[in-house]
Amino acid sequence: MELKRVVVTGLGALTPIGNTVAEYWDGLVSGKSGAAPIQQFDASLFKTQFACEIKNFNAEEHMDRKEARKIDQFTQYAIVSTTEAMADSGLMESNPNLDRIGVIWGSGIGGLKTFQDECENFFGGDGTPRFNPFFIPKMIADIAAGHISIKYGLRGPNYVTVSACASSTNAIIDAFNYIRLGKADAFVTGGSEAAVNIVGVGGFNALKALSTRNDSPETASRPFDLDRDGFVLGEGSGAIILEEYEHAMKRGAKIYAEVIGGGMSGDAYHITAPHPDGIGARNTMISALEDAEIDASAVDYVNVHGTSTPLGDIAEVKAIQQVFGEHAYNLNISSTKSMTGHLLGAAGAIEAIACILAVKNDIVPPTINHFTDDPELDNKLNFTFNKAQHRVVNVAISNTFGFGGHNTSVIVKKFKG
Repeated sequence: MELKRVVVTGLGALTPIGNTVAEYWDGLVSGKSGAAPIQQFDASLFKTQFACEIKNFNAEEHMDRKEARKIDQFTQYAIVSTTEAMADSGLMESNPNLDRIGVIWGSGIGGLKTFQDECENFFGGDGTPRFNPFFIPKMIADIAAGHISIKYGLRGPNYVTVSACASSTNAIIDAFNYIRLGKADAFVTGGSEAAVNIVGVGGFNALKALSTRNDSPETASRPFDLDRDGFVLGEGSGAIILEEYEHAMKRGAKIYAEVIGGGMSGDAYHITAPHPDGIGARNTMISALEDAEIDASAVDYVNVHGTSTPLGDIAEVKAIQQVFGEHAYNLNISSTKSMTGHLLGAAGAIEAIACILAVKNDIVPPTINHFTDDPELDNKLNFTFNKAQHRVVNVAISNTFGFGGHNTSVIVKKFKG
């Protein structure tokens, strides 16, 4: 069976460093940090009092007030980024077959704030079970895909992938596979997350996963730095329109890049820690390269998971060196989480967008906040520290890994017709 080609025809982003794709990309290239003291609740008693929050966002500027109240923030974010991506693609203007367009979305947690609010209301009352009738539909992780489908009348495959921080890369890979197998013409894919709230910050603090650098939030996310002390929680959404190549060409679509491979693996090691030798990360990159039918030497840029945790950064670098060998020294490596923070289930979506734009524009976003080399890392590698670098980027890999040992990699390449 001959597989179909899959291209990217639309992008949408709502991130801590920009509320549109253009703003997000400008923030990445300029090395902008999205970290600041938390505004959504009083975090003064928490070990971590800062996060990478969305700035200047009002859902009612994007949707009806009644609609906004019926959906959780993570779904609001999904709708906003999808609206941008759909407009960017022009897909709906071409009178497509809606039975062959689907939605595969990713979210690691779903409506966490909704769950928090309903529990607070119940336990703060007299014990009478009074719950919002929209409680369950607001909270469940699959509902974002449902709302996107309903808004545009998309009747193709429709579901949400949940694999912690690998969720939206899983979604992208699934959408890619449906299209290349000829089972759909296009997909809205990506992911959203809204976990900057009391239970989100409190839970990750209890795990000792978050940076506690409260005196300098903007420098707290420092992947590969000797003094990294945990990740910075982020929130937001990224949407990507994937389309079968011939379908896109027939309607004269603008094409950003081509998706050529995806890989997935399990660590089978620990619920939160990566395998110390990077075995799962290694396997998922090898799987993606084999799927794309390219040699490791063809890759120019790896957007790493790079969360700024002591163990995770070391394990991923080990995996890269195992996969790429001597070619690792020719790569640009960067962690855009140094700027956006960690968007959990939405991380893969916005980082795939970073790779797509790196391939399109031949610019590698930096890993900011590097101050001191870590002697446990090979510092001859090009981590793109502190400043974006211009270079030809023909092929890029985006890595995302999640609690539970879920590992994913997706590969994009420059579109050449």
